[in-house]
Amino acid sequence: MTRRTALAGALAATFPARNADEEEPGLREYAARAGLLYGAAAAWPVLRDDESYARAFAQECSILVPENVLKMGPVQPEPGAFRFEPADFMAEFCRRHDMRMRGHTLLWHQQAWPWLKTIADAQEARKRLEEHILTVAGRYRGSMHSWDVVNEAVHVPDGRQDGLRKTPFLELLGSDYVELAFRIAHDADPQAKLTYNDYGLDYDTPGQESKRQAVLRLLRHLKEREVPIHAFGMQAHLDWAEFRHFNPETLQRFFREIAELGLEIYITELDVSDRDLPDEIAQRDEAIAKVYHTYLTAALAERAVKAVLTWGLTDRYTWLATRRQRPSGTPVRVLPLDRDYRRKPAWQAIRDAFRTAPARDG
Repeated sequence: MTRRTALAGALAATFPARNADEEEPGLREYAARAGLLYGAAAAWPVLRDDESYARAFAQECSILVPENVLKMGPVQPEPGAFRFEPADFMAEFCRRHDMRMRGHTLLWHQQAWPWLKTIADAQEARKRLEEHILTVAGRYRGSMHSWDVVNEAVHVPDGRQDGLRKTPFLELLGSDYVELAFRIAHDADPQAKLTYNDYGLDYDTPGQESKRQAVLRLLRHLKEREVPIHAFGMQAHLDWAEFRHFNPETLQRFFREIAELGLEIYITELDVSDRDLPDEIAQRDEAIAKVYHTYLTAALAERAVKAVLTWGLTDRYTWLATRRQRPSGTPVRVLPLDRDYRRKPAWQAIRDAFRTAPARDG
């Protein structure tokens, strides 16, 4: 059996929409009513192998982002050796189920090429980066809604005046490496909305305010240089205990300043850690739902916010299960669907935020 035949066979079954008279529609429909896209990060090979997981994505999401398989290392583990089968499957899944697809991420200092340290100088680094972006983004030219072109390039504690993180790319290519990546990505796929994506910008604290200002300086610099950047990605990895530092007005002011630059805003990696909540499920679910609703109500007040993606869809598959384990060892309950794909209060909170969001144009 050829690889193409296997791929077609794995996608042979479509997942019919649930009967609207019998069951409430998915989040994708509530988002669409407000002119929004709702989606989630999907794991490979779970999307291929777990029918319940695939069915949930088809029901709930209008946009999908591969969780890992398009990051630099996974997609090009050796120089010139690209692994596209997982992302190709996801692209075909999106076409089959009337979904959009986001690319994540063309340049990141983590999960970078395992062979990055073998690059000798700026000339080779530029050549390798150009080849990588043209090959990866070019493969999906015309079919991607958007790309996270550069991920997490700002880190104020590194002490640079421009706020950029000290990474191998900065050392090899200088501070213009961000601009370079966007220009190459635009050449590779002129139709995709090119996005700068970052985290740690949600709370009203001095440290996060410093980072917000550094991100704004970077975005303004790129716009002044007429770099082809179209959107900003707000990761929004939230934490119930830290959410006491959330101030809706601070978030809205930040989003307003981004919108004034002519950029769209995407909530790209939303989830809520429940590490410090009691084990009692109803109490925990209520607290997590409140965080989702409060955050999204504030965020969606800005009409430049065009998409909301959670970093995962079900508690069965989430990075928080290992990265933010609960002290008692009880399973986390951090995403819209539980481990058995049942809708939780978090799902209802997201739905209600979509219901009350101001309508977007188009």
